Amino acid sequence: MAASTYSAAALFFQFLNSFGFIILATVGLAIIFGMMGVINLAHGEFILIGVYGTALPYHAGVPLPAAMVIGVLVTTVFGVLIERTIVRHLYDRLLDSMVATWGLALVIAQMLLIIFGSSLDSISTPMGSVSYGPFSSSIYRSVFLPAVALLALVGLYALFTRTEFGIKARATIENPETARAMGIDTDRMYMATFAIGSALAGLTGALYAPALGSITPNRGGTFLVEAFVAVVVGGPSVIIGTLSAAGVLSVFNATGSFFFGTFIGQMMLLLVAIVALRVLPDGITGYVEELRKRRRASE
Repeated sequence: MAASTYSAAALFFQFLNSFGFIILATVGLAIIFGMMGVINLAHGEFILIGVYGTALPYHAGVPLPAAMVIGVLVTTVFGVLIERTIVRHLYDRLLDSMVATWGLALVIAQMLLIIFGSSLDSISTPMGSVSYGPFSSSIYRSVFLPAVALLALVGLYALFTRTEFGIKARATIENPETARAMGIDTDRMYMATFAIGSALAGLTGALYAPALGSITPNRGGTFLVEAFVAVVVGGPSVIIGTLSAAGVLSVFNATGSFFFGTFIGQMMLLLVAIVALRVLPDGITGYVEELRKRRRASE
């Protein structure tokens, strides 16, 4: 096999790695922001709770799959408590929600530092790796996690478009007053939607606990930056926006990381976000929706 073929394969696996990471890191934040209008700047720390909720049981002797389930459950319960005590008072108050959740992020990071110390023992990455020419790629990071990310998007699409809960949730987001008049418990719907976003954050943390290497209280920002950028680039549509943003951003991130290193890959990702904000202020899906409206108006 030619060296160029090996390089192309390595670049493709790098793309899959970035693609899976961006989707999983973003989808919980996208649901809470896209459906509830709350920018949760503690989203990275919610993911970190999933990491700690997985790592601690695992190091206590719990099998990794069961430890991952515990991590998801812990994060979900934590998210519901935060929604009931803090976030429920901040709906439709965008700036207030940003300040409050930013402060919450600082509190969570410091509490993890105080309680568990500066780091936890790492978890070995399962499934091994595949070697080709001078390159090798982790099967877990480059194959398994992107597959789980796509399955999560499919599951969310089915939940919000094919179930009674999804119909009620979308009605609540679209017009809460009318939804209440029709007998929908909007308060419960907000809580359930936030719980789903928190559970997805916990799932991300649980899945990436074996792939992070060192587990430290300051890793939350690693997830938040890419998630926030993807939400901005993707636009208001939760599923399509997340998928399209992950595809576009992963191309630039993977290319930059492969040829010039991780730092350049991150810089290219941020530059794409800046250009997208300038050219597409409503994101990719906002631009597509605008094109549809123009087409209908011209017919």
